[in-house]
Amino acid sequence: MKAIFLALAAIGSAQAADRLTITASHDLAQARPAETITVPWAEVNRALPGAMLQHIVVRDAAGKPLPYQVTNVLPEAKDPQGKGIAYGELIFQHDFAAGEHSATFTVEKSDALTPPFPSKVFARYVPERLDDFAWENDKVGHRTYGPALAAPAAPGSGKEVLVTSGLDIWFKRVDYPIVDRWYNKGHDHYHKDEGEGMDMYNVGRSRGAGGVGIWDGKQLYTGRNYAAWKVLANGPVRAIFELSYEGWDAGGFRVSEVKRFTVDAGHYLDQIDSTFTFSGPAQLTAAVGLNKDPTDKGQSPVVTPGRAAGSLSQWVEQKSNGAFGVAVILPTASGYAEDSLNELITAPVVSGKALRYYVGAAWTRGGEFASKAEWDKYIAAETARVRSPLKINLSSQ
Repeated sequence: MKAIFLALAAIGSAQAADRLTITASHDLAQARPAETITVPWAEVNRALPGAMLQHIVVRDAAGKPLPYQVTNVLPEAKDPQGKGIAYGELIFQHDFAAGEHSATFTVEKSDALTPPFPSKVFARYVPERLDDFAWENDKVGHRTYGPALAAPAAPGSGKEVLVTSGLDIWFKRVDYPIVDRWYNKGHDHYHKDEGEGMDMYNVGRSRGAGGVGIWDGKQLYTGRNYAAWKVLANGPVRAIFELSYEGWDAGGFRVSEVKRFTVDAGHYLDQIDSTFTFSGPAQLTAAVGLNKDPTDKGQSPVVTPGRAAGSLSQWVEQKSNGAFGVAVILPTASGYAEDSLNELITAPVVSGKALRYYVGAAWTRGGEFASKAEWDKYIAAETARVRSPLKINLSSQ
């Protein structure tokens, strides 16, 4: 999930190595659980020529094999001989304890097959529910809405109609995948807590939890439901997908958007890279929002907003469904705003350059957060992680 700076040590190519050594380091005193480490596959292949994703082992410093993933997110990359498409990145995770500033790992070839690892992330298009797109990890789930939901209802059909580019939350009490099961159970069931969690978040025409728009200082201009989707990676450690939004009027300027979501295991917040395309002004102001009225009817919520150091958060106490926290971290934030539906955090955007932010949520029934203070502490720690990416050094022998 976090941006990672790669400092690549010299890797000799005259002779094949037995292993690639990866050292990940950082400067924070705090713990960094489920830190995602990524290494370009080109560097793995440079150290271990001919390595294949099903014939490698990634080990920690104690020699314990770790779950890993190899993506093909960079389809334009060629293998060293220029034959076909290369793999993109090698991905695995490590829990840095408080005060642990460095960790070392090795990658080795293996004659034995390494079977796929159980996945902790999942993303898919859901045509059976009016073009929803849903995603989750072991902590929290989400969905957003496609063109079929926005289409007008035929007379007498009773079809639901909702036009919004807002993002929804599915709160989980379990660490296993629930998206397929909840859709199979049917709409009424996943709006009740039957032991695994529930969909109790309200989106409507708001930004939901982390939708964006263009802010002109007085008004928020937003797009419609996503128009196209593309899954780029789907576990076991990381899911990556893109949603494209057709152009909309943003106060006299035509704006379109592509969102790339990076969903990592073990995190309550996803990374989102929103790339806007427009002509005319050198820059516009984007706004990421949180719905001011985020609960189901009858919950009589007490919503406490928070603004701190490039983040926007809420703590929501409900009548009968527990409490939950929602947050946005926006490293390039320039200010805050609001309209009738949303609390907003703003940042300048340039056409064709991605705006990176992080969005997520947690529920008291999930077992890790019991109070607003605990949620605020988590968001502060995540903000620090975003601002202090890992440094990666590679060597071979």
